[in-house]
Amino acid sequence: MAHLNLDEGQIRETAYYLWLEDGQPVGRDEEHWLKAIDALTPATPKRKPARKAAAKPRATKTAPKRTAKPKSTAKTKTAAK
Repeated sequence: MAHLNLDEGQIRETAYYLWLEDGQPVGRDEEHWLKAIDALTPATPKRKPARKAAAKPRATKTAPKRTAKPKSTAKTKTAAK
């Protein structure tokens, strides 16, 4: 457990105030000392999870384009009577 350059005086003072808040109990000095260290140590920010790479778009099967057939310009023969 790394302590980030905490001054012993700061820890002592914070532990003292924690001890006063707890009603000045006897024999719990180490507990207050450790709580003071926790109180003075800045919380480490949680890392955001790495984002997953965007999924590649799936290739979709498409029907071939249907083009309109040109209408025949030739006239159809009609049956002669």
